[in-house]
Amino acid sequence: MTDNLRVAVLGYGLAGSTFHAPVIESVPGLRVTAVVTSNPERAEQARADVPGVRVLASADEVWADPAAYDAVVVATPNKSHAPLATAAIEAGLPVVVDKPLAVTAAAGQQVVDLAAERGVLLTVFQNRRWDADLLTVRRLLADGALGRVHRFESRFERWRPQPKAGWRESGSPDEAGGLLFDLGSHLVDQALHLFGPATSVYAEVDVRRASVVVDDDVFVALTHASGVRSHLWAGALTGQLGPRFRVLGGEGAYVKHGMDPQEDALKAGGRPDTDGWGVEPESAWGQLGVDGATSPVPSAAGAYQAFYALLAKALRGEGPVPVDPAEAVTTLRVLEAARAASAEGRAVQL
Repeated sequence: MTDNLRVAVLGYGLAGSTFHAPVIESVPGLRVTAVVTSNPERAEQARADVPGVRVLASADEVWADPAAYDAVVVATPNKSHAPLATAAIEAGLPVVVDKPLAVTAAAGQQVVDLAAERGVLLTVFQNRRWDADLLTVRRLLADGALGRVHRFESRFERWRPQPKAGWRESGSPDEAGGLLFDLGSHLVDQALHLFGPATSVYAEVDVRRASVVVDDDVFVALTHASGVRSHLWAGALTGQLGPRFRVLGGEGAYVKHGMDPQEDALKAGGRPDTDGWGVEPESAWGQLGVDGATSPVPSAAGAYQAFYALLAKALRGEGPVPVDPAEAVTTLRVLEAARAASAEGRAVQL
């Protein structure tokens, strides 16, 4: 491997251009050396964003010259995640797959098994494990500040009565769009990351807006083996937003409103190697305690770049991958159980 690990980013839509390329470029020792896109406008954007980058029209050009790269990032639409990850593994290239790993748990397991069989590094981009608010909750849990936690509430909500163009909201169901697989992938991953495996799943998965064919109103309830119950919401038709987190424990509660600032900062052209990255203003801090006796909790700094810093170490044989892909398969199993639970009107045991 060279001093700068060479990364090819497959896809340069929202994921590739906003959540991957600028974050990779901000991490010492990593460099985006190629972007794969057949869209002329996105190709020009890639050249402007990453001076000197190679723009390729097809992933086949990457597989034809695997020695030119140290890792591949799959940042394409959901339905192509597993096929492209499989092709990368067959080419012997370490691969990062944007969430979800696949459109089914079975397909995700096949990718994980192939990577293990070939001895190729595989990980999944669950960047919201490094949100400021989630890092803060992890710190509170480690400190025992809430006592024994019994309920976890988490929301990704927005007011978007008019659907956006694109496969995520307007595509057919076989595109694996919709909020359950999109934001639900984050919500479920965060809950499992904090409180361990789930034993049962109940869900309400609905379509609320005209002209949308994929789910845009989702509620998922998990019972964890630890005894914690997680209630998770994702909605596109939420006129007044609920708290981002509400964590209830025997010694008090932590309530946090507002979203982590990193997504907006990336969309505005920011990069994680700038001063103050991921830092929330005091006005955005959550409150800890009980009614009548709460105090603000300084938020940890959000750190999406930590995922790629860990990846660089893993590529050099200096540590584990940032996200175990087996955990991504577990998340897919929970999401599939949620869809079944909603369709059947009952809790599904895992």
